[in-house]
Amino acid sequence: MRTETKESTIYSIGEVAKLLGVSVQILRLYEERGLVLIQKSAGNQRIYTEDDIERIRCIRNAINEQKISMEGIRKIHSLIPCWEMVSCPPKKRNECPAYGSHDAGCWTFEQKNTDCATRNCRSCKVYQLSSDCGNIKKLIQRSLSLSECKDSSS
Repeated sequence: MRTETKESTIYSIGEVAKLLGVSVQILRLYEERGLVLIQKSAGNQRIYTEDDIERIRCIRNAINEQKISMEGIRKIHSLIPCWEMVSCPPKKRNECPAYGSHDAGCWTFEQKNTDCATRNCRSCKVYQLSSDCGNIKKLIQRSLSLSECKDSSS
């Protein structure tokens, strides 16, 4: 059942499946694989926002048009320089499980003893910017440019 809130329209999993032409099982699989973080209602029902739907469209496009697998998308998400985006100090980033991993986006890891431990991943700029297919490449390029600048100044 679609409901209106001050912030946005909320959709049920069935509505999103119909809207995007996918099965409910596919949406659950995207959630399980960490491609999308879904909120749950007080009754433990999945609720989707317009931003979630846009993110799923990006995922569907990557899979169907660009022929990137779910694992490929996860690896691309792992390249996003989250430590730079949230100004994580070098000592803390070395303790972060996402920093050394090439398996998935930082939002898929349990964060303990890091600056991200108290953050809500859905509202973190790393997760939000990774929802825009065009932004991911820009984020990685920016990180590479910053790295090159640091290397040349040493």
